[in-house]
Amino acid sequence: MSTPIHTSKKLEKLVKRLIVADHNYEHGMLGKWNATIFYVDRKKCWLISNARTQYNVILPDITSKDLKNIDNIFCETLYGQLLYDGIITDFDKLCNIIGNLIFLPTDNDRKTTGFQNHRIADLEWWKHEFGSLENMPFKDLTNRLNYSPIHIGESHKMSDYTDAIKEMKKLLN
Repeated sequence: MSTPIHTSKKLEKLVKRLIVADHNYEHGMLGKWNATIFYVDRKKCWLISNARTQYNVILPDITSKDLKNIDNIFCETLYGQLLYDGIITDFDKLCNIIGNLIFLPTDNDRKTTGFQNHRIADLEWWKHEFGSLENMPFKDLTNRLNYSPIHIGESHKMSDYTDAIKEMKKLLN
């Protein structure tokens, strides 16, 4: 099993050596993810969003030396965020579900890209509240992002509105 992560153009330029051109891969249970980059105090932070559930994970202060260990960093950060959000799961089970990360060029998923841009605007607002990178509680901020109402579905019924935490719980259970 593998987990595809489609990178934004900005992030793709920074992680060229990780990008795989071959699109023959088997989706894992979580489906595809989209990753983009934003900056806090000139430090590179990644916002990774699940396309199916719009669940967010923030990887703060990722440097080029972290790229060789990015699979473990993502798995540990996702597990920590799931625990913080009240989604209890086994770490080994989660790592098996994720499998290997496959970084792909952008897929131009406009819905997810727009969603991520909106979330980055929220983070920009909170950057001024907390100041520096060291003062930012990333799990709490990501929890705020994941509790924001989202629309999943085709119609405009109120029943189609949910939050990313509920959708991720459904997906994992």
